[in-house]
Amino acid sequence: MAFNKKTRIFLAVILVAGWSLALGYQALNSGCLTRFFNYGRIYRDNRVLMGTFWEVTSPEKRAGEIVFSEASRIEKLLSKYNASSEVSRLNRTGKIKASPDTFYVIKRAQELSLRTSGAFDITVAPLVDLWGFTDRKFRVPGNTEIESAMKITGSDKIVLHEKDNMIEFKIPGMEIDLGGIGKGFALDCAVKKLKENGIADCLINAGGQVYALGNKFGAPWKVAVQTSAKPEISGTLELTDESASTSGDYEQFFLKDGKSYSHIIDPRTGYPAAGGITSVTVTADSALEADALSTAVFILGENGLPGLKAGFPKSRFYIRQGRAKEKQPEQ
Repeated sequence: MAFNKKTRIFLAVILVAGWSLALGYQALNSGCLTRFFNYGRIYRDNRVLMGTFWEVTSPEKRAGEIVFSEASRIEKLLSKYNASSEVSRLNRTGKIKASPDTFYVIKRAQELSLRTSGAFDITVAPLVDLWGFTDRKFRVPGNTEIESAMKITGSDKIVLHEKDNMIEFKIPGMEIDLGGIGKGFALDCAVKKLKENGIADCLINAGGQVYALGNKFGAPWKVAVQTSAKPEISGTLELTDESASTSGDYEQFFLKDGKSYSHIIDPRTGYPAAGGITSVTVTADSALEADALSTAVFILGENGLPGLKAGFPKSRFYIRQGRAKEKQPEQ
């Protein structure tokens, strides 16, 4: 059956229109069309969690709720300020059957204590309390008090039973504080949840520690670095699937008789860190690792860098010594 020219043109138009509708429907269902129209759009959401300000930046609107939900779950497990948390129960009783998450983070903390020559140690809690950084009633304790607190510190005094996830302290009166690793672990857990939900690009800022998942429209995420108490930026980092953590003596401290005492306690001496560093920023694939390493470098000082660089070859270290001297990144 033959059609005239006008009929053939009409049928061709109908066919093209039909294919266009079918392809459009498929694109809409797959999310391609939504991503096309949303290209270049960034969503931001923020919340206070784990005692600090969290901000989530992503092309995906749902990223914020996913991150906050997971971080809140981890906070309920690890916060020593929450009486019902597993960490609080462990500090009270000296022995608990822990969840897989709590057991994992304490096991990793123990490993990192060994790998940093004891500079990072979660059992420093009694010393933090002694100096008044927990209740904000700052004081300079005497040598006898410090020596007494030192007797109940040391990650080697934590016993981990892999078979049933039991955690126990060897000595009564011990306490742990996951403030130097918990936020990093929460970031890692949040990133895992984002990936499980199909979100490939997101920047999470948790009170100065960040995780850059994926990229920002094809380019690395750019993160500003603050290295002093003044609201000024000392530089920027470009990150992709990487975390950056900063520790500094400007964050929390108190003054006594003209001397400044930092909240970062050296578990090897019982006194505030005296490594000669004003601030340090560390990057790592794992936020938990970056969090712990920034504390360790601050305590060990520049002399401890060679050992840490050898032990953590993928990490980068940026240190600042006083206001006059700033080290470039240690590759």
